[in-house]
Amino acid sequence: MKTDAQAAVMNLTRTEASNAAGEHRALVVGASGGIGAALSAALAARGAVVTTLSRSTDGFDITDPAKVRFHMERLRGPFQSVIVASGILVPDGGRPEKSLDDIDADSMAQVLAVNAIGPALVLRHLPRLLPRNERSVTGILTARVGSIGDNRLGGWYSYRAAKAAANQIVHTAAIEIARKRKQAIVAALHPGTVETPFTKNYPQHAKSAPGEAAASLLSVLDGLTPADSGGFFDWAGKPVPW
Repeated sequence: MKTDAQAAVMNLTRTEASNAAGEHRALVVGASGGIGAALSAALAARGAVVTTLSRSTDGFDITDPAKVRFHMERLRGPFQSVIVASGILVPDGGRPEKSLDDIDADSMAQVLAVNAIGPALVLRHLPRLLPRNERSVTGILTARVGSIGDNRLGGWYSYRAAKAAANQIVHTAAIEIARKRKQAIVAALHPGTVETPFTKNYPQHAKSAPGEAAASLLSVLDGLTPADSGGFFDWAGKPVPW
């Protein structure tokens, strides 16, 4: 595994080289996961110069403010595409809560840290990395179960709460970023149920392959305009209720 310093130097070198070439540049956070890896590959196949950050490859821990700051401050913009694909359903060995009796404070805090606070820590550094006077698009992967209006089954308290919080963070960040970057788009995305280790314990749900999900999400991002910034969209581009 590369040290934090080695990873930062490699990312900085890739960034400076692509700046000189004037290419479309993309940043994927959480790039070692199934969907993050697929998004990175899909962007590269389009010809983008892709910078990736992940815990397993770079020591990037989205729950650690110091590590997030260390890596994000060493990146040099602008990035025309940014995707945050980090997330957990439950801590290792856990299961989503079926009832109020199942709520555990420590587990809930960990789920919130990864799914909501972590993306907020990344977004904190985002404005500096976006172009000022050209279109950019940032997608934060959340989930339909974070929709309060669409919640008809109950349960999954921690995951639902974390994704709802992430949606609010994305919406609020979009408002702030638009004040200085009129062509910036920041959106929450529901990727659907994707065939990854993340969903392996839920065979009852129809799943898409990571590559298919990545292609759908990139298509959605392609179609968004600044008027859509701050919205919540599914893999088919349809708005999801808050």
